[in-house]
Amino acid sequence: MKFAIYGAGAMGTVLGAWLTREGVDIDLVNRNKEHIDGLKKNGASIVGTISFTQPVKAFLPEEMKGPYDVIFLMTKQLNNVEIVKSLVTILANDGVICTMQNGLPEHSVASVIGKDRTYGCAVSWGATMIGGGVAELTTKPSRETLTFSLGSYSGKQDERFHAIKDVLSLMGDVETNPNFLGARWSKLLVNSAFSGLSTITGATFGEIANNWSSRVIAQKVIKECIDVAIAAGIKVEPIQGKDIAKLLNYQGPFKRFLGLMIIPIAMKKHRLLKSSMLQDLLKGKHCEIEAINGVVAAYGDDVNVDTPHNDRIIKIVKDIEAGLATPCWDNLAKLRDIKR
Repeated sequence: MKFAIYGAGAMGTVLGAWLTREGVDIDLVNRNKEHIDGLKKNGASIVGTISFTQPVKAFLPEEMKGPYDVIFLMTKQLNNVEIVKSLVTILANDGVICTMQNGLPEHSVASVIGKDRTYGCAVSWGATMIGGGVAELTTKPSRETLTFSLGSYSGKQDERFHAIKDVLSLMGDVETNPNFLGARWSKLLVNSAFSGLSTITGATFGEIANNWSSRVIAQKVIKECIDVAIAAGIKVEPIQGKDIAKLLNYQGPFKRFLGLMIIPIAMKKHRLLKSSMLQDLLKGKHCEIEAINGVVAAYGDDVNVDTPHNDRIIKIVKDIEAGLATPCWDNLAKLRDIKR
């Protein structure tokens, strides 16, 4: 089978290099010419918690050579419908798209190619883009940390589903769960808290977890996500065997304090990670805050659950995009006055 990663930035470069090293026929595609030129000339250089260089097949979008059986979609969600429409022409007749984006992107993909050809995968590890063919893996590499949660938007597990699972299993453990929305939501609550706060502070996940003030706010963001999920009838699935929703869904002061003690432990393996949204802002690009904290806020509106911390993070990010603020620790003060 022929695979492609469309949007091979930091995480896509790590994934593509890893799978290529394992013998998978996979193309790495990105609009960033400097990055693609580096991949073509020197191969993919993976640094950070692991170090290796792997020759890969790299292309600009206009150079893609289909037909592809599976395309892993790893772009930002800002233009999902237009991107998926452009990919239809190079998919095999029974080819599928597996979105590995943050948030809940399956609906927009399925609106173009249909539910039966749409798969989703929540990724529980992180990477940072260096550029020129270089990407940094920021998660400690092991089968317990380099995990994937795979689901079918239609609910069926067919030949393509199992092919995707087999390929991703070459890098880490692949969980499959019929409650894929719950698996997506578990990643969403972590991203809303830590990606959101990383974006407005410029800090790593570890720095946020270890700083008491940001840890308190992260807990409140997660609590909002859990409250929305409960009201929406969504059962939040465990992450890497840990029932985060149960551990962090406090009602009284003791459970709240216990949750605050758990957060640094839970984030230890991801302490070096910085939000990809932050990386976009530092490059002067718009980020996908609406696809992360914005999803929580939108669901909250639908089920009449207030999400003031998620709302405020969205506002701060929008101000940064507009040049009215910069990512810094001072932005935490804009969240401390929320009475909840």
